[in-house]
Amino acid sequence: MGAGHTHRLYRHAPSPVHALPPHCKIAAVFCFVLVVVSTPREAVWAFGLYTLLLAAVAGAARVPAGFLLRRLLIEVPFVAFALLMPFVAEGERVHVLGLSLSQSGLWGAWNILAKGTLGVAASVLLASTTELRALLLGLQRLRLPPLLVQIASFMIRYGDVIADEMRRMRIARESRGFTARGVRHWGVLATSAGALFIRSYERGERVHLAMISRGYAGTMPVIDEVTASRAQWTYAAALPLAALAVCLTGWMLT
Repeated sequence: MGAGHTHRLYRHAPSPVHALPPHCKIAAVFCFVLVVVSTPREAVWAFGLYTLLLAAVAGAARVPAGFLLRRLLIEVPFVAFALLMPFVAEGERVHVLGLSLSQSGLWGAWNILAKGTLGVAASVLLASTTELRALLLGLQRLRLPPLLVQIASFMIRYGDVIADEMRRMRIARESRGFTARGVRHWGVLATSAGALFIRSYERGERVHLAMISRGYAGTMPVIDEVTASRAQWTYAAALPLAALAVCLTGWMLT
């Protein structure tokens, strides 16, 4: 997988959550999201308990609430879509603050907001406590198709390469007195985008030839063997098992 690779979502801290093997955390988050999605939308109290469970994990991982809330802004487009549902959905209408809203649309909006927010929060916690390289090793350990793992690995690394190339091109433009101020500068930016594509393509070819010359035959060597003990699996399973108990209770009371 190469050398260590950090990302902006990752927050280093000496916590028991950080110390868990990556495949344990990936499996726990996946099962937690499945349980949340399976919860009946009418069990409003259950989603409050899920929030408390994630808050407990964030506390154990030493992830500040502000850090988590800022990363949740990524779901703003979905929030906007959910807010439109009560206005466009059909069915029985209810009046709220002088507005005629669809009852089924309100439930649908609540369903999307509650489950989507919890899923994003769980994913952010996973990314905040696991380095990208460890995530890839965890996916490999969970027997994800090797080709998909390699594609994800190359995508992450080439994303940084392209971003660095864009930064150098921007510095070169600004050092020559260019600053984009309007539509008349779009031509220069389009030319830069074309040059960036050509440079990235050529660099990809050079990297591929270098890999082949070093014996690459379609699979990446596993440098670190990630294992987990029974205690670590039990610790990781605490979140989805507690969520499952809440979900089953919600179905029985609904």
